[in-house]
Amino acid sequence: MASFRYRAAMPTGAVRTGVLEGASRADVILQLRRLGMSPIEAIEASAAASGEGVVRANGQTRQAAINALGELAVLLEAGLALDRALSVCVDNIINPGVKGVFAKLHSRVKEGAPLSRAMSEVKGLFPPAASAMCEAGEADGRLGAALARLADSLDRAEALRQTIVSSLVYPAMLMVVATSVILVMLLVVVPQFEGLFSGAQAKLPLATRLVMGASEAVRAYGWMMLLAVVAAVFLARQWLRRPSARLTFDRVLLGVPQIGPLVVTAQTATFARTLGSLVDGGVPLPTALGIAQRSVSNTHMAAAIAKVVSGLKEGGGLSGPLAASGVFPPMAISFLRTGEETARLGLMLGRLADVLDRSVRSTIQRMIGILTPAITVFMGAVVATVIASIMSAILGFNDLALAP
Repeated sequence: MASFRYRAAMPTGAVRTGVLEGASRADVILQLRRLGMSPIEAIEASAAASGEGVVRANGQTRQAAINALGELAVLLEAGLALDRALSVCVDNIINPGVKGVFAKLHSRVKEGAPLSRAMSEVKGLFPPAASAMCEAGEADGRLGAALARLADSLDRAEALRQTIVSSLVYPAMLMVVATSVILVMLLVVVPQFEGLFSGAQAKLPLATRLVMGASEAVRAYGWMMLLAVVAAVFLARQWLRRPSARLTFDRVLLGVPQIGPLVVTAQTATFARTLGSLVDGGVPLPTALGIAQRSVSNTHMAAAIAKVVSGLKEGGGLSGPLAASGVFPPMAISFLRTGEETARLGLMLGRLADVLDRSVRSTIQRMIGILTPAITVFMGAVVATVIASIMSAILGFNDLALAP
């Protein structure tokens, strides 16, 4: 007998974790199902402790995995057996990390494990919804269609992520350039004039004295300032690791002008796309809601969703409790209500996610359009202030020298 760490969805949609003794993974999965739970993963304790199956995903790795899932879906829809389809996928994958993951999936499937269980054993590459959608596809005999929906959902989410990252590259580079120019002015340019102004500090204009004081402070205490910033960032990260602190921070973040509505829209889009894919894939709504909750990184919004799960257990609806939480936009509630009334919840959730994705893109582009010239103007103003303060001091000395 061996110990297996498991994660399983309760009938209420909540996700439960724990340890079970079993002769094999299949035995533990069977025990969980007998207990009325839907298994998500079961990993031998020794393997979990050693980090087996952990993959560090980046943009290229995620996109390669999405492409491989789409190809696997096409092969299954064409009538190939899962074993053969995985073999073809492994041969066609170029990314070494993803190739190794799919080779492991192929090996586990050849051993008799379902694809959903094999995917749940890989950490860091597939989201929690992936194994649930695969399990639903395996249950109704439409694994190819389930994988196609999964690949489409992941592709849309990755496209939005890449759009956000790409939009932030130019402002970030501009900030680096602006900071570098200001530091060069304070560390290199201003000190060149200290000898010229020595002994006449009292006669210098106020702006010149302030600029020279800033230059001296940066040169004398620059390393201390840098260490203070690093320490502040480290302490903030440690503080945010506390659940209560993270919950408070996320709640306050949602109230910040411009930033809060953007976070709500982006998180709602992620939640809607995940939940819609799971519902379309045949996953029961309480279970799907519990899994979709884990795709929401804002803990305040995730806590609001968790309260809805218990209401679903008692036969309540989805749109009403989510509207009562007060954290979701009215448009999202309208789409959910329409989906419930027409029994097309999955379709309406997908459309809602598309609308919110477009809103996020346009909002980010608008904010970048304002931020970029603002940074440029700020950098120009700082440089102009430094130059003007030095020139005014030099001209003041010239006027004194020419005075009769």
